[in-house]
Amino acid sequence: MIKKIIAIGLMSVSGLAVAQRFPSRPITLIVPFSAGGPTDVVARQLAAAMGRNLGETVIVDNRPSSGGIVGADAVLRAAPDGYTLLIHNIGMSTLKSLSPEIKFDPRHDFSYIGEVVDVPMTLVGRKDLPPDSFTGLVDYLRANQKKINLSNAGIGTASHLCGLLLMSRLNLALTTIPYKGAAPAMTDLQGGQVDLLCDQITTTLQPILGNRVRAYGSTTSGRLRALPALPTLAEQGLDHFEVTVWHGVYAPKGVPGPVVERLDRALQAALADPAFVESMGNLGATPVSAERATPKGLQTKLNEQISIWAPLIQQSQALLR
Repeated sequence: MIKKIIAIGLMSVSGLAVAQRFPSRPITLIVPFSAGGPTDVVARQLAAAMGRNLGETVIVDNRPSSGGIVGADAVLRAAPDGYTLLIHNIGMSTLKSLSPEIKFDPRHDFSYIGEVVDVPMTLVGRKDLPPDSFTGLVDYLRANQKKINLSNAGIGTASHLCGLLLMSRLNLALTTIPYKGAAPAMTDLQGGQVDLLCDQITTTLQPILGNRVRAYGSTTSGRLRALPALPTLAEQGLDHFEVTVWHGVYAPKGVPGPVVERLDRALQAALADPAFVESMGNLGATPVSAERATPKGLQTKLNEQISIWAPLIQQSQALLR
C-alpha cells in the first residue's frame, strides 16, 4: 500500500514537471481535411492564437480524407504527450454511424481539450442553375433528380450530413459526390462540374458575395449577420432544418492531465484573443463560451450530438435505399 502511494506521488510529481516544461517545441495541429476548407480556415487562426499563448509555434498539418478518418487515426497513433492535436467538426459525432467499419470510437479513444467555434451553413448551387429561389429549387429537383448531383466534403462531414438530411426531408435521392474536403468541392461547384453543395459559411461566404455561386438559404434559425439578405431555409418552408457546425480539439488518449490543462488554458486564451474573435466574426463563426471550451464541455457535446444524429442518419439512409 505504501509503495502504491509512493508510486502515485511520483507520477503526480512527474506529471507536474512535464506540464511545467510543456511545450518545449512546436505543436502539430492536424486538420483531417484539405487546405482552404472551412475547418482548415478555423484551424489556422486558432493555431496562431494558441501559439501566442503557448510561446511555441503551432503547425497546421493537413491530412485530407473522406470523413477526416486518416487525420483522426494519425492523432490516435501519435505519442500521448500533447504535441499532436486534432481539430475536427460535427463530423466527429457522425463517423461511427456513417462509417461503422472504422476501428476507433470518438467517445472513448481520445483526450478532449475543448470546443472552439460554431459555424452556420448555407445551401448553394452552381451559378447557372436555373432556379433562383429555394422553392423553385425544390420543384426543379423533383423534376430532375436523376440528373442533379449533390457534392460534399467527404463521408461523415458536416456537408455530407446536411445533404443527407436535405434529401430525407425532401424525399429525394440525388447522386452524391464526396470530395476530400470542402475546398475542392467548392472549386468544382464554381467551375460548374457539380450542381449543389451544403457547407459551412467559412467556405461559401466569399463565393456568395462574389456571385460565383447561387445561394439558396442558410440552415440557421435566423438570418446570418454576414448575409442579411439571404433567407433561411426555414423561412422558405423547410421547417426545423437547423444545422450548425461545431468544432473541437482532441489529443491522443492518455495525455497527462497537467498537459491537457495547459492546452485548455491556451485554447481559452485563444478564444478571447481579439484577433481570433475578429477573424471568426468576419467568417460568420462564433467562438464558444468558456464552459464549452473545456475537456468536459467537448465530451458532453460529442455525446449529445452522437445521440441526436445517429438515429437521424439511420432514418435518412433507410429512406434513401
